[in-house]
Amino acid sequence: MDDPPRFYPVHPAEGRGPQPPDAAVPDPDHRSYPTEPMSAPGPVDSSAQSTGAPSLGEAAGAGAGIGTGSGAYGPVEHPGHPHRAPDRGDTPARDELPWPREAVSPLGTPTRLRLPGQHQALAIEQGPVAEPSRPTLSPASTSEVPSDAELVRRTLAEIEPTADRVTSYFYALLFVGHPELRPLFPVAMDTQRDRLLKALLTAAEHMDDPAVLTEYLQHLGRGHRKYGTQAAHYPAVGEALLGALSRYATQTWGPDTEAAWVRTYTTISQIMIDAAAENQVQAPAWWHAEVVSHDLRTPDIAVVTVRPDQPYPFVAGQYTSVETPWWPRVWRHYSFASAPRPDGLLSFHVKAVPAGWVSGALVRHARPGDILRLGPPAGSMTVDHSTDNGLLCLGGGTGIAPIKALVEDVAQHGTRRPVEVFYGARTDFDLYDIDTMLRLQKTHPWLSVRPIVDDRAHFPDAVREFGPWHEYDGYLSGPPGMIRSGVHALRGIGIPPNRIRHDSFEDLITVGN
Repeated sequence: MDDPPRFYPVHPAEGRGPQPPDAAVPDPDHRSYPTEPMSAPGPVDSSAQSTGAPSLGEAAGAGAGIGTGSGAYGPVEHPGHPHRAPDRGDTPARDELPWPREAVSPLGTPTRLRLPGQHQALAIEQGPVAEPSRPTLSPASTSEVPSDAELVRRTLAEIEPTADRVTSYFYALLFVGHPELRPLFPVAMDTQRDRLLKALLTAAEHMDDPAVLTEYLQHLGRGHRKYGTQAAHYPAVGEALLGALSRYATQTWGPDTEAAWVRTYTTISQIMIDAAAENQVQAPAWWHAEVVSHDLRTPDIAVVTVRPDQPYPFVAGQYTSVETPWWPRVWRHYSFASAPRPDGLLSFHVKAVPAGWVSGALVRHARPGDILRLGPPAGSMTVDHSTDNGLLCLGGGTGIAPIKALVEDVAQHGTRRPVEVFYGARTDFDLYDIDTMLRLQKTHPWLSVRPIVDDRAHFPDAVREFGPWHEYDGYLSGPPGMIRSGVHALRGIGIPPNRIRHDSFEDLITVGN
């Protein structure tokens, strides 16, 4: 699961190594995670996860800015956090959304989202500009007006056939209206460009599912602190979003629809702003971590262990985002390969993929002494210790990393809950961590490990040959295709959706519906 691109960078990284190539090079370092935002994340695999959850911010591309400046990779004091690099461009505490809630303009004029105290609107001039007007409904017509969710979905349905053009126009509006933001995005935009818009549209589409969406947006807001995101950056994106939608949703766009989108985007943004402000007093925006060991298990898979510069709190089954000094402003998601350790060390299983900027650097270039940066922990694929249910775990490829962490977590809690692990790979050679898993099986009688070799990546179907599983909770980690087939297999053997855990937000919504 890779870390989707961001749209709010504030400070471009300066003087910190090579930038991504000018050529439009696909970056398959994308994890099937979350797979992280609201971007178009995929399932959370321990290697190059997408998060998932793509994230709203991470959905913009690998280049949104992480605050830089003196000490970007050096020991700069951080007020409140000894030996921390400064939290540059952090979210102001408890900021309110910086534009009026009633900013709705008539059809044919640009929506103008204003910052407090501004006299000039931050709008892209596409025609005559009219002052924002507030939509009014007569009592007789109120019952006939569709809900915001319905209006939003109508817009999404209309623009679906022209999604590519909507995306291109969105970025054109953003960069023409706010050229100062362009250097903060990746040079090669084609593989990243659709993630931001897709993240925004996905969030908007699920506005009537507050339980799932609010938790996810709060995670995004906290995670965006490492990019230097500020509340003042949201209006520019909102303007571009509404401008692109009004251009291509000609049949469904009107004052009511525009008002619905303003309210929807306002809600999304405010949740993220509030979450960032609350998190600012609890944790740093990022951690520096020194590589202490690099174990090359196969020519393209390495186990990388790091020592963070200060305590790093996380729970077994979670993941984090990683930035390397070789590719500044490019982050990818990796799962923790162990439960929290007394020595505070963190391990990740990384598979280098073709043209994978971060994964290739970690596997082929990282050495002890190198300094990485880590974002905050995230993910909900954790053990529920309030129940005695067994754990049915499916790990594909480097997706075995968080599964191993879950096994260690159960062992640390001293309970004898049954844990069944299906370890899938395309070839015997790809079962790079089978010896570790078999040692754990020998140590813990409640653990059973079954390696499954299947070159079609359909190994989740193997669970049907065993069981029964009605007293087990399901855990899935691996590529997106494996997550989808795994969810289908687990539901088919009687495990309800609310007891199936994985970190692929997009897949979760798709399969759940």
